[in-house]
Amino acid sequence: MTVDHLRELIATTDTLVLVYFLGLNGFYAMLLVLSVPQLWRHWETYKDEHLTSYLSADSLPPITIVVPAYNMEQSICETTECLLSLQYSRHEVIIVNDGSTDKTLDRLRERYDLYEIPPVFRHPIPVQPIQAYYRSRIRPDLVVLDKLNGGKADSHNAAVGVARFPLLILVDADTLLDHDALIRLARVFLLDPHVAGAGATIRIANGCVIRSHEVDEPRVSRNYIAGMQVPEYLRAFLFGRLGFNPLGGNLIVSGAFGIFRKDVLVEIAGFNAGSVAEDLDLCVRLHKHLLLSKRPYSVPFVPDPIAWTEAPEDLATLASQRERWHRGLIATIWLNRDMLFNPRYGRVGMITLPFFALGEMLAPVVEAFGIVITAAGLWFGIIDWRAGALFLAACWGYGMLLTVASVVLEEVTFRCYPRLRDFLLMILYAVLEPFGYRQLTLVWRLRGFWSAWRGSKSWGVMKRRGFASAQA
Repeated sequence: MTVDHLRELIATTDTLVLVYFLGLNGFYAMLLVLSVPQLWRHWETYKDEHLTSYLSADSLPPITIVVPAYNMEQSICETTECLLSLQYSRHEVIIVNDGSTDKTLDRLRERYDLYEIPPVFRHPIPVQPIQAYYRSRIRPDLVVLDKLNGGKADSHNAAVGVARFPLLILVDADTLLDHDALIRLARVFLLDPHVAGAGATIRIANGCVIRSHEVDEPRVSRNYIAGMQVPEYLRAFLFGRLGFNPLGGNLIVSGAFGIFRKDVLVEIAGFNAGSVAEDLDLCVRLHKHLLLSKRPYSVPFVPDPIAWTEAPEDLATLASQRERWHRGLIATIWLNRDMLFNPRYGRVGMITLPFFALGEMLAPVVEAFGIVITAAGLWFGIIDWRAGALFLAACWGYGMLLTVASVVLEEVTFRCYPRLRDFLLMILYAVLEPFGYRQLTLVWRLRGFWSAWRGSKSWGVMKRRGFASAQA
């Protein structure tokens, strides 16, 4: 290969990568545009006075809240108390102790005076052996399952057989909900009888002031690692998922806070216990099942119900989390590759899933390849520095502007963070994201390909400080 041929190859490749990122970020911009009218509509119903009619509605569906817990002794009682005290007419809470090796079950026993009940439940989905069922003498709306370790998905499936009510809200044990979150999320089932499941907004609890088991004063963490995730989550939820509502519905209902119809979960055999991205895997199978059944359904994202989760504050934990997320995405796309560009699956097969495959899944590979090609071209003088700057602008600058736009959009609508310093801090984090943080996430996502190739099923370890440490 001559020097001229090499020059032409590098220039062509660099152009293709540039076009890829312009198209990808252009799609993100389209999602942002699509989300704006929906966001304004939801913002109107976000006001407290609009919830009065729902509180008094006899048709408000009863709900079962399911919380898988593994070694959560630091925060399990706070989470349980938060869920039991939520503003809702009729709901129960099921805590599934998934073979914890710490004092998770002991904490619950002491706090809620648990007593064992007979195993009279029928489980429609096979699960790991359940050692005991408990109820509380203090809170009759609390049920605790003690089972052998089988993972988060297995815990969800175990709760399906115990739940009394037709709607299941799935919540992580390190999650706190706003007091009216259930009303805001459940109302979609009153407005649309065809809803099969729905997702809601997840925000970062690190740095917030927590009182009475609820986020009392939302604040942006000054811990750099946790703080960088605040605008990242805003971008992912406020328009990343809201924008998919008119495009066939969401492909992900976050396992940290989402709602599903119990009968649909049973139809698709519940969660896949072998998946490390059980929320994504479940949603894809749910879409697939209902589309093949030719039944009317929707899986919307609802922006105003808010759940607060504890985010990683160290690089090792964050790296493990992001590697697992991407590994789960790769595995799910591969298992459902027959849906890609298949008109049989409607907009999900023609738009949503291809975007996740070509955009979300392949983006780190294309970005890493583009960086290497651009650097080589600049080093050998094959690519002009202006072309390199254009690549960085398309790859990182455009994304940064979309993140800033998400922060501004949150500020003019829900304004969850009322202090000016928090708004400015989010803008600062959004501007700094392309410089170091993005490159780290790129490396972690690339590791996801290697782990997926090796067939890794590891979940990694999530270090938690607990909600008590965040209180002022």
